[in-house]
Amino acid sequence: MGGSHSHKPPVFDENEEVNFDHFQILRAIGKGSFGKVCIVQKRDTKKMYAMKYMSKQKCIERDEVRNVFRELQVMQALEHPFLVNLWYSFQDEEDMFMVVDLLLGGDLRYHLQQNVQFTEAAVKLYICELALALEYLQRYHIIHRDIKPDNILLDEHGHVHITDFNIATIVKGTEKASSMAGTKPYMAPEVFQVYVDGGPGYSYPVDWWSLGVTAYELLRGWRPYEIHSATPVEEILSMFRVERVHYSSTWGKGMVALLKKLLTKDPESRLSSLGDVQSAPYLADMNWDAVSEKALMPGFVPNKGRLNCDPTFELEEMILESKPLHKKKKRLAKNRSKDGPKDSCPLNGHLQQCLETVRKEFIIFNREKLRRQQGQSGQLVDTDGRAGSQAQSKLQDGCNNNILAHSCSRGCSS
Repeated sequence: MGGSHSHKPPVFDENEEVNFDHFQILRAIGKGSFGKVCIVQKRDTKKMYAMKYMSKQKCIERDEVRNVFRELQVMQALEHPFLVNLWYSFQDEEDMFMVVDLLLGGDLRYHLQQNVQFTEAAVKLYICELALALEYLQRYHIIHRDIKPDNILLDEHGHVHITDFNIATIVKGTEKASSMAGTKPYMAPEVFQVYVDGGPGYSYPVDWWSLGVTAYELLRGWRPYEIHSATPVEEILSMFRVERVHYSSTWGKGMVALLKKLLTKDPESRLSSLGDVQSAPYLADMNWDAVSEKALMPGFVPNKGRLNCDPTFELEEMILESKPLHKKKKRLAKNRSKDGPKDSCPLNGHLQQCLETVRKEFIIFNREKLRRQQGQSGQLVDTDGRAGSQAQSKLQDGCNNNILAHSCSRGCSS
């Protein structure tokens, strides 16, 4: 799928916006709810990344523009060792692109499906690393709302990284979230309660409940409650009321006590901060500085000799994709050489208008450039990985992007 190899890396003007031509496409590795993912190499630095690309037209038709914009808005303000960090975002006529950290260890769902037996020690370290990531998100007023094995990627050494911020939400002060969002088997009782009776809303503790469900599933191979996407909400709430979670007799008492605190139904009593986790007797022996620095050896290391993902993605991209990525350059050049996009692709007026709104409102981001600017102004990235105040201010005032994209996508949905 990749283009021709050149021994001498091309030189790009550092003021030039990063675009599709700056990357060599190597191979397709996955597809998410919104788009597809491939491995790319930046032509000048030779650094490898994962590139997610989403068709603008499909996003408009499926009413997903707002979620893409939200994910961009959240990710550009964050940088942390246990997150999948955004490096670049850009667009062309067809697609929106997000270039992020490349993590070749696969997601935890993949490894569960491969029948990996995660040890208690391995899960203990995952809980600690994810607790640091959740604490960081909390500091930025972010509730992820979709913590689950599918959204936790491993690097080549086996450390965890949270991905997929497309349903994350930002809450300020004592504000609560109130929409039903997430993946049912991992959603906390208070999220369902809001849906049923309006409830008081929910906050950060929902992510810690999801962490508890995830940790339980990694240890046991199945989840604490038999909940599926089709299970009615009333039935789920009934389960929470009457069913007791069964903990394996082979697990240590400390792990069981920790899981019970994460899976406490009342969010006020649930363990839901880094301080809470650190004070758990089971984790009293943890060297948290070593955890932060990824100095502790994970109990499970992914196989380095293979790509930890489903190999059919590559075939789908090459055989089934109507607009394959590796032919994009020729295709766009052909379109541009005609009288304009109206001749090459007759779109209805409203869709054209929506595409124009997306083009104007799309958030272009370049972390490399941001770091250079911060270095020149003496403003450095904080030692715990926080991005500079410029990106953070964008997070605070980026809400109008959501509104514009939302009004457009509503009008265009099929």
